[in-house]
Amino acid sequence: MSDTAARRAARLERIGNSRYAASNGRGGTIGIGTDFTPVDLLLAGIGGCTATDVDILTSRRAEPGAFEVRVGAEKVRDEAGNHLAGIVVTFQVRFPDGEQGDAARALLPGAVRRSHDRLCTVSRTVEPGTPVATRIE
Repeated sequence: MSDTAARRAARLERIGNSRYAASNGRGGTIGIGTDFTPVDLLLAGIGGCTATDVDILTSRRAEPGAFEVRVGAEKVRDEAGNHLAGIVVTFQVRFPDGEQGDAARALLPGAVRRSHDRLCTVSRTVEPGTPVATRIE
C-alpha cells in the first residue's frame, strides 16, 4: 500500500562537525546540531503536528487570540538505551469572548483528543513505537 504521493522524506547533508542541513522536497531547510538538536526537532514535530490539527479544527469557529503549544519530555538512560519518557504536549489557547469564541473553546478538547487519537502522524508513529531501519549504500 505504498503511494508515492504519500511518501515523506528528508535529506541531511553534513555542513560541519556535528552540524547538518536538513532539506525536504518542497525546498525547506533547517539546521541541525547547534540551534536545534535532533531531540528538539522530534519534540517540535510532535507539537507542530498536533498544533496544526487543532488549529485547523478550532480556527474555523474563531481566530485564536493566543495559541501556544509546549512539548516536554525526560531524557532517560537505562538498560534499554537512551530514549525519551513522559512526553507531554501542553496547549495554551485563548479565543475571543462571544459566541464564536465559545464554539471554538467547546471544540478544543475534542480537537486535541482527535489529533492525539487519530490525526497526528508524528505522535501516532512515535507512540506505538515504529521500528526504524538503517542501511548503508
